[in-house]
Amino acid sequence: MGEFELIRYYFANQPATASVALGIGDDCALLQVPVGQQLAVSIDSLVEGTHFLPGTDPARLAERLLGAAVSDLAAMGASPLWFTLALTLPEATEAWLEPFARRLAERAAELGIVLVGGDTTRGPLALSAQVHGAVMPGKALTRAGAQPGDLICVTGTLGDSAAGLQTLFDNTPSSAEVAFLQQRYYCPQPRLTAGQQLAGVASACLDISDGLLGDLNHILQATAQPLGAQIITDQLPLSAAMLQQFGHIQGHKWALSGGEDFELCFTLPAAQRDHLATLTTPVTVVGEILARPGIFLQYPDGQLITVPPSGFNHFAS
Repeated sequence: MGEFELIRYYFANQPATASVALGIGDDCALLQVPVGQQLAVSIDSLVEGTHFLPGTDPARLAERLLGAAVSDLAAMGASPLWFTLALTLPEATEAWLEPFARRLAERAAELGIVLVGGDTTRGPLALSAQVHGAVMPGKALTRAGAQPGDLICVTGTLGDSAAGLQTLFDNTPSSAEVAFLQQRYYCPQPRLTAGQQLAGVASACLDISDGLLGDLNHILQATAQPLGAQIITDQLPLSAAMLQQFGHIQGHKWALSGGEDFELCFTLPAAQRDHLATLTTPVTVVGEILARPGIFLQYPDGQLITVPPSGFNHFAS
């Protein structure tokens, strides 16, 4: 199958939407940004051997790619609109393309985002999705803005994705816990509603892709003044599946630095704490922004230790 036949057969049949004046099939898509709103744009990539294991089910790659990319829109408080897709494939086979395209369309419908274009080429397996969303001017959540005394909060539970990947490495026998953890790895759930509910309220926000410690450090580095953070370890939210499969010690390690949970980490002025009760997404307060630099872990026995911001870095030695 040729490149253009591949695009027409698997990807060109997209739902009609008023914001798409011209979609797949031309040199560019023509899109109408909602009146009075700003465009939020981000791109995510998955590379075989770096982000996923060889032989991974293509349907799972579709949901992982789109979930991770749309999570960036959630972190900005934006509403999804459109995405473009770039595929590099060793070969174009129906056995790979059909389940990938089917699950991609399903997941796009679930997330309220429409495919409007992209590119295909031949080479080692790699996938990229560029997502576009809309947000009201002055309401976008950014990494900058945290202040001393702000609460550090996270949505959902942490460490599940790293745990799910470990079960794949270990070929762990199937169980309800293993299925849950692998689902958390393969199918990120962008916290779109939470991001939109926090717009104009949270002082800073991002999604947790490199691990809580590493991503929290991005918030600290984005401030004009040197700031630090204190994390209360026994408040880290761990899932029942994580605890059952790996226990508290390993669970806490992955919660802090496992990465790819795609939950939101945000800071909130203490005076806004009551706003947490209005959120429809589970949220846990895990610490506080400090006036002194450094990241500190507080243990139940009162011990306070300094830790490095150990997030994932593709180009670290």
